Amino acid sequence: MKRNIIQTRDGSTTIHIEEWDECYHSRFGAIQEALHVFIKKGLSLFENDSVSILEIGFGTGLNAFITFLESPKLQQTIHYVGVEAYPVSVEEAASMNYVAELGVENERPIFEKLHECRWEEPIMLREDFVFTKRKQFFADIDDKEKFDLIYFDAFGYDVQPELWSTAIFQKMHNALKPKGVLVTYAARGVIKRSMMEAGFTVEKLEGAPGKREMFRARKDG
Repeated sequence: MKRNIIQTRDGSTTIHIEEWDECYHSRFGAIQEALHVFIKKGLSLFENDSVSILEIGFGTGLNAFITFLESPKLQQTIHYVGVEAYPVSVEEAASMNYVAELGVENERPIFEKLHECRWEEPIMLREDFVFTKRKQFFADIDDKEKFDLIYFDAFGYDVQPELWSTAIFQKMHNALKPKGVLVTYAARGVIKRSMMEAGFTVEKLEGAPGKREMFRARKDG
């Protein structure tokens, strides 16, 4: 499938898949979406804590990079696992303008390392941030009560509805520790039903810029 680099409305870039007319991030703003959905509505719940994060859809590495930048402000120790079945190329990653848009040129080596490091091998990006990326289909995830927080950033329901099924959310529920949290940009009724069937308690929150709503789901413990 043909993939192009495009600019979103906040100036940050994303990858557009022509065949699906689908983007890796919101067209309204890639960085804005990451900060709102995954940091403000997810990571910030765990201030002053050690947090194990599972990202469903590592993609361009934006969510992992922003988590790396934001976690010191929240005084957190992070163990981050990014899962991706179809990795972007190092060349595509190098075309992303996140370092410049975020104004963190000194952290460019970290963003590059996210993409250049070996799969399946944990690396220490900072003494308080351990990162692992797994090349894996979401349906093959079998972690048990390992994570505090899940960033669910799969492609949209319109193009890959199977990734938003009860079966997938059951795997997410299993992977979370008791009282764990899942956040996603999505807010469809069919997705909420799948989450609830998997055992989640679901709340609807204000969405990222350009989107009215999003979901946050909790595993009761």
